[in-house]
Amino acid sequence: MFTSLRLQNFRSYDDGQFEFEDGVTIVVGPNGSGKTSLIEALVVLCAGSSYKVADIDLVKYSCDWARLDGVLVGGEERVLKLKLQNEITAKSYVLQGVERVRLTAPQKLPVILFEPQDMNIVTGEPSLRRDFLDSILSSTNPHYASNLKNYRRALSQRNALLKRPNPPRPDELFVWDLRLSELGGVVHSARKQLIQEFSDNIKDTYLKISSKPDEVSVQYINDSNGGDYAESMLSKLSSGLQKDINRGFTGTGPHRDDILLTIRNHDAKVAASRGETRSLLLSLKLLQLNSLELATGKKPLILLDDVFSELDGARRQALAAALQGYQTIITTTDADLVIEHFTDKAHIIALTAQ
Repeated sequence: MFTSLRLQNFRSYDDGQFEFEDGVTIVVGPNGSGKTSLIEALVVLCAGSSYKVADIDLVKYSCDWARLDGVLVGGEERVLKLKLQNEITAKSYVLQGVERVRLTAPQKLPVILFEPQDMNIVTGEPSLRRDFLDSILSSTNPHYASNLKNYRRALSQRNALLKRPNPPRPDELFVWDLRLSELGGVVHSARKQLIQEFSDNIKDTYLKISSKPDEVSVQYINDSNGGDYAESMLSKLSSGLQKDINRGFTGTGPHRDDILLTIRNHDAKVAASRGETRSLLLSLKLLQLNSLELATGKKPLILLDDVFSELDGARRQALAAALQGYQTIITTTDADLVIEHFTDKAHIIALTAQ
């Protein structure tokens, strides 16, 4: 996908220029050398925003502008411009010579990021697993991001009514209950369908990563009574009104749902070893990769930010095999650790401390 990248006043960079191969590029350097900033720049050019910070924080400290210039295979240029003025960030993209305020869904490039913090998807709070699902669906379903945004807006309106000093009447809330349950049904349906696809494939994917035939599963967990989700949610909003008033927020809906990952029929959050947790995470990421490729018809860019050191030899080998045929950029403090799994085909970028 990318053949070169230039970073100007972006994060820790004054002016950096890099070239990439169509296979594997290994970015090696000590901590503080700008490895993660390089990965972040590629994500911003592909997806339209950072996965770490707001736009204002992408501009190098004490500078008032930043710029990224990426060149894709075939010579297509993709540029990001950031300009600070009165603590406001003006952002624009230039695609094939045309300047745009933001990237639309068709203009985004498929990208998969692995980073050490992703372990929290398996072990952390339910919100992290919901965010993981939502990020996939926003990239693969053209209407999902809009539906999710509208759901969150309706949820915010209902919660604002619940927090009023004078409790709202049921008829005041009904219009929001109706809207919330309608949108909630759409969000729930998309998430449940995605998890069903994951469920059908996670056992085989896990086996490839771990080489162990453990019984693993993934399920979507919600408080629905079955049947039509929107109707069930509307009923629960009505019957739980007093409880929602007492606590000041809406206690039912897809914003409260979760994913249950199990290993040997036990919750992976408590039953999985660290190695098994890594295998489960890698399985989820590879399932994400498959979903994104099927939806876009394009091979995603793979970014591995300092994760090889987190994996044992067998998992490194399995991951390397799974990523054959994809442009992959790997950051590490130990190039030898990575090179052994990609023979002599890897392109090396060496960074020094900034």
